[in-house]
Amino acid sequence: MSIRAELITPALLRQWQVSRDAEGKDDRGTVLIVGGARRTPGAALLAGRTALRVGAGRLTLAVAESVAVASAVALPESGAVGLPERNGRIDGAAAPEALAEDLAAASVVAVGPGLDNAEDTADLLRAVVPGIPAEAAVVLDAYALGVFRDLPELHPLLSGRLVLTPNRTEAARLLGRKEVDDAASAAADIARTYGAVVTSQGRITAPDGRAWEVPAGNPGLATSGSGDVLAGAVAGFLARGAAPEQGACWGTYLHATAGDRLSSSKGPLSFLASELLEAMPQIMAELTV
Repeated sequence: MSIRAELITPALLRQWQVSRDAEGKDDRGTVLIVGGARRTPGAALLAGRTALRVGAGRLTLAVAESVAVASAVALPESGAVGLPERNGRIDGAAAPEALAEDLAAASVVAVGPGLDNAEDTADLLRAVVPGIPAEAAVVLDAYALGVFRDLPELHPLLSGRLVLTPNRTEAARLLGRKEVDDAASAAADIARTYGAVVTSQGRITAPDGRAWEVPAGNPGLATSGSGDVLAGAVAGFLARGAAPEQGACWGTYLHATAGDRLSSSKGPLSFLASELLEAMPQIMAELTV
């Protein structure tokens, strides 16, 4: 059965503004990105840079210790903390001690960008989630989505403040299925099961059954790093005080619309994920009244 969705238009977003009442960067929230394995720190950088582009006030990257300094240099607007490693891989069980101060200060914690091992990611989630402040929002992306179903003890800790960003494969994994036939129905099932807002393929679904759809997007968005930009955009709006469904709608709209504009100017398959986040400020300016 088809699930009705409200179309996300510029008019809707102009009426659904995210607060801009901020006297300083602390008023625009702090995003903590937990990811960036030794071989893939760029994903955490993309997510973090996007969060700042959409207005987050502060950013900290928690990445593998071996790439923490390089990440801080690559993104000087960010703080960086090194996650302990063992045999060249992030040691999730040792993360809480390194992250305690940053977790306590976070408005939003995004876990997943640049993680590259399921076992390490599961260990990291088990160790980190209990230390996330109760008032902080959480975004799970990439490998964190792949292992979340197998960590039922964490589900009630995040219910009601969680945004998930699955592709079709990750959606099937979250539901314990081999594949997903009806993406809209699957998103609704995921939202109800985990008490989460789900953004997937331009559609946003809330646990109470409400749904929104972005009338934009193109095949060029299926490129390396694109999902990290989406996760960062959602995290940035959450840091500014958006509700989970509001942050997901704004972030997804910007991501898809930026893709359409770049498709027109650079070609349908020629733009890079890093260009998506650079296209977002102009779109935001057009939507801000």
